[in-house]
Amino acid sequence: MIRRLALCCAFWPATLAAHPHIFVDTGLKLEVDAAGILTAVEVTWAYDEFYSLLIFEDMGLDPEMDGTLTEAELERLRGFDLKWSEGFEGDLYLSRGEAPISLGPPEGLSTEVKEGVITTRHRRLVSPTAPVAAQGVTLRAYDPSYYTAYEINGGVEVSGNCIASLTPPDLDAAYTQVEELLYAIPADQANDLFPEVGRAFATTVSLDCGG
Repeated sequence: MIRRLALCCAFWPATLAAHPHIFVDTGLKLEVDAAGILTAVEVTWAYDEFYSLLIFEDMGLDPEMDGTLTEAELERLRGFDLKWSEGFEGDLYLSRGEAPISLGPPEGLSTEVKEGVITTRHRRLVSPTAPVAAQGVTLRAYDPSYYTAYEINGGVEVSGNCIASLTPPDLDAAYTQVEELLYAIPADQANDLFPEVGRAFATTVSLDCGG
């Protein structure tokens, strides 16, 4: 996804390695059928203004620099963040307890630009090969490398009879973990060996379907 585009981030100094460089306001819509099966997740990503500008520059869009795109430019932009490399999980992780739940590939739904900010939506089927009961499922949106920060401030909607509760991360514990792990890495190797701490900074979404 975003971090794999590596648009022009080489100019950031290594001292910023412990902090995210891309910020994404995230929204989730969870589809639960009448039988209590979690069937799909719709994901909204609203990229920060600076990263949106980098995308425009990289793709040669918005030459007027007015924060809006023509229909032809929007057509070129559509799907830019869905060209995932093999093994990429879409920075969305579902589980029940410690057992991971698989997601299907993304289906692009929309791409919009408003006041210079790119917002996209895509939908993924949940465990296409086997039904998954929604009760007790947890979701986390995060980049393992913490290069991209996902903030679930776009809301969480759940269809059916389930409700979603959000548990914010323990940031003190997360930063302590980063410091401890970085302390064990030589300073000149921090960029290449930066530990995967993204999960520690992730909000946990838990589903409760009444039993």
